[in-house]
Amino acid sequence: MNLRVVLITGANGGVGQAIARDFLGEASENFVWMGVRERREAAAGLAAQFPERCRCLELDVTRPESWKTAVDSILSVHSRLDVLVNNAGKHQDALLATMPADAWESVLSSNLDGAFHGCQAVLPAMISQRGGRIVNIASLSALMAPAGQANYAAAKAGVVALTRSLAKEVARLNITVNAVCPGFVETEALATLGPDERKAAQSRIPMRRFGRPEEVAAAVRFLACAQASYITGSALKIDGGIF
Repeated sequence: MNLRVVLITGANGGVGQAIARDFLGEASENFVWMGVRERREAAAGLAAQFPERCRCLELDVTRPESWKTAVDSILSVHSRLDVLVNNAGKHQDALLATMPADAWESVLSSNLDGAFHGCQAVLPAMISQRGGRIVNIASLSALMAPAGQANYAAAKAGVVALTRSLAKEVARLNITVNAVCPGFVETEALATLGPDERKAAQSRIPMRRFGRPEEVAAAVRFLACAQASYITGSALKIDGGIF
């Protein structure tokens, strides 16, 4: 397998870390760039484990100029960019009637605007090289919007729509654009759940367990591989059977 250059945002969290590790394990030629803005410890630790094949980048996904600087840095080293995983995002849950305006704006900016800016930043390189893979991390909330998540559900639903529209625009250029929609996954986001809340959440899942970050990562890596070249515009649920 030839060198593949991968950029993953939000690589400081559990899912982002799992995705980075999966691409590093896929092939010894792969080079993984991790775009992070804060809480860099986990990403820096992974880069230290693979100093020849993994680096951290300063990246604020809400700022187009930050994206340009990051992508230019990657291209200056490799002259190509093969895979973008838009994983960065945030929650700020509240009932809509009492949701502060900044909670709406910041969640949409991080989750939806960030994916837009990222896709736009990498497309010139992917179009020039006549190929690429974009995988956007959406959420089950995009498909089954829960109460108290109007901002997050709207943002992730927007990510799914963005994915499907862009997939049609670049399909002839050997660029695929797909989304994954994880449900409950064992990450720091679930760490605040108490025992009763965990039990109640698991009771809604036919598999009766939460997903693992590695299970999300495997789906992302598959959608980015050569064998998935005829899959584009999809939104893959990873949720243990919730419907």
